[in-house]
Amino acid sequence: MKKLFAEFFGTYWLVFGGCGSALFAAGFPDLGIGFAGVALAFGLTVLTMAYAVGHISGGHFNPAVSFGLWAGGRFSAKELLSYIVSQCLGAIAAAGTLFFILSGKEGFAIDNTKAGAFATNGYDAFSPDGYSMIAAFTAEFVLTLFFLLVILGATDKLANGKFAGVAIGLALTLIHLISIPITNTSVNPARSTSQAIFAQGESLSQLWLFWLAPILGAIVGGLIYKNLLQKEE
Repeated sequence: MKKLFAEFFGTYWLVFGGCGSALFAAGFPDLGIGFAGVALAFGLTVLTMAYAVGHISGGHFNPAVSFGLWAGGRFSAKELLSYIVSQCLGAIAAAGTLFFILSGKEGFAIDNTKAGAFATNGYDAFSPDGYSMIAAFTAEFVLTLFFLLVILGATDKLANGKFAGVAIGLALTLIHLISIPITNTSVNPARSTSQAIFAQGESLSQLWLFWLAPILGAIVGGLIYKNLLQKEE
C-alpha cells in the first residue's frame, strides 16, 4: 500500500504542478511563464517526487513508465494494474483540485472547442499548432521511447544513482520544450486522462492516442535498453 500511495501522491504532484502551471501561470495577464516555464514545472514535479518517494515505489508516476520498466525487466507484471490505477486516481484527484480552484475565479468555464482547453492533449484541430494525428502519434511515441532510455540508463545499477532524479526531471523538461506545440505534451496516459475527464468533448475521443503511443514507445524503449544497451556487469 505504501508503494501505491507513493504513486498516487507522486502523480498528483505531477499533474497539479505541471498542468497547474499551464492553467494558472503560462499566460498570466501580461507576464506569464510561457512554454519554457511549463516545461520546467513538469520536470520539477518529477525531480522533486523522485527524491521524495522514489525510494518507496520506484517513482513511476506514469502508466507508460510502468510498462516501459516492465519491458526493460525492472518491474513485475503483477504490479502493473495496481500502479496504473493509483497513478490515474492521483492524476484525477489533482485535476479535480485544479478545477475546484479555477471555479473560484469569476467567469471560469472550460471551452472544450479549443486546443489545449484545461491543459488537455490533442491532435488535428486540437493540437496547439494544428499537427496531424500521425505527427502527434510519432512525437508521443519517440519522446516516450527516449524518456525510458533516460530512466533506465540513469537508474542502472552501474550508473551514478544519486543524480538519476535530476536526469529524469531534465529529460521531461526537454520533452515538453519539444512537444507542447505538437500535442500539448502527454507522454503520460494518466495526465492526459485526468484533464480529458473534466474537459470532455473531443479530448475524450482523442484520448486513445495518448494511451497507445506513449505505452508503445515506452515498451520499445524498455526493450531497446534491455537488449541493446544494458551491460551485464
